[in-house]
Amino acid sequence: MLSYKTEKNGDAHQKKLAYEQQKVADISKYEADIIYSPRYSDDEYEYRHVSLPDKLWKYLPNPPRLLTEDEWRGLGVRQSPGWEHYMVHKPEPHVLLFKREKDYQLKYPLGAPPPAPALDTWRN
Repeated sequence: MLSYKTEKNGDAHQKKLAYEQQKVADISKYEADIIYSPRYSDDEYEYRHVSLPDKLWKYLPNPPRLLTEDEWRGLGVRQSPGWEHYMVHKPEPHVLLFKREKDYQLKYPLGAPPPAPALDTWRN
């Protein structure tokens, strides 16, 4: 016989699994409807905004916050390396605002800056 706590944990696990399966299905179905703006820039950065279709809005965090790269890619957003979700426009949290260093792809043709050198912590 299962305890109430075990049954409750099992129900929560099943709900989370169903939610994740539905998310994958929805992203697969609606990712073609994601709208990518043209890029625009200033002296330091290039920018773009990405509008998620309304069927994907429910997968955004509430309250709105900045997303990590894994999170926005997990919503079906596809972009070249270097983009950072840098601002939440609260009236339209489904419009993700991105920036990256200007000329990023020319500066980093391998997709990312080289790792910083290790600091020499042993000084005599």
